[in-house]
Amino acid sequence: MRGSRLVAVGHYQPAKVLTNEDLAELVDTSDEWISSRVGIRTRHVAGPDEPVDELAAHAGAKALAAAGLTPADIDLVLVATSTAVDRSPNTAARVATRLGMGSPAVLDLNVVCAGFTHALATADSLVRTGTANKRALVIGADKMTAVTDWTDRSTCVLVGDGAGAAVVEASEEALIGPVLWGSVPEMGHAVRIEGTPPVFAQEGQSVYRWATTQLPPIARQVCERAGLTPEDLAAVVLHQANLRIIEPVARKIGAVNAVIARDVVESGNTSAASIPMALSKLVERGEIATGDPVLLFGFGGNLSYAGQVVRCP
Repeated sequence: MRGSRLVAVGHYQPAKVLTNEDLAELVDTSDEWISSRVGIRTRHVAGPDEPVDELAAHAGAKALAAAGLTPADIDLVLVATSTAVDRSPNTAARVATRLGMGSPAVLDLNVVCAGFTHALATADSLVRTGTANKRALVIGADKMTAVTDWTDRSTCVLVGDGAGAAVVEASEEALIGPVLWGSVPEMGHAVRIEGTPPVFAQEGQSVYRWATTQLPPIARQVCERAGLTPEDLAAVVLHQANLRIIEPVARKIGAVNAVIARDVVESGNTSAASIPMALSKLVERGEIATGDPVLLFGFGGNLSYAGQVVRCP
């Protein structure tokens, strides 16, 4: 069986920036309150005329350009999102249309905040087995501000919009490591997007305790599956939920030599977009080099998790 690799990554965020000071005009909060509790200072907000598939298509186009590929080179489009408005056409089909693709397979996947790492594992399996032929475009995209209660200061300060993408290609070596994934079904109520219209809600303390105590040993197992130790990692890209979760989890993993992605500070929680967007920014800034081992680890909605070690494109 052949392997697969990341060829290139890309990201996109809407132009409008919402600061903590802006939020203080909407709800009873302040920059100090938000920064001290979740570490977020700004977030990007899509307008009513910017649907989630548009965000996804922009990120996908950037990943294709970075890879030196055209839309015709892609056999599968796989989009992780939990904020699609329509049931059909799905988001992946809309992305394929926007990019002018030929006839790729188009799949959506909803595992909320762990969506991208689930989608990447799925694409890796399909490419390795030849089911996806040669290449897949994997995108995490969410418009969380569209499902936000802007009167609830416990959640509205968290969210942002954006998309991140990666091109996955068949290779002789397995440069995308084995996935370790799972969930805690009985605690699925802790993070929700439900109702009509759908609204994001969460039990913050439950999520914090679960993430900071249960996830570090799982993340270390991900490294073991890849044949590495945490000390070998060049970077750790966790779901960008909350800086007060990211920092203790990264510390407990033991990746003492790694760059820790902290994109949450300027982007907020962008759900499925957060990991590919943060990874793309690290690559763009030159903070990690081609071939570097990077731990990707998504967690959150459904109290699901998924992680793998990849080699930086």
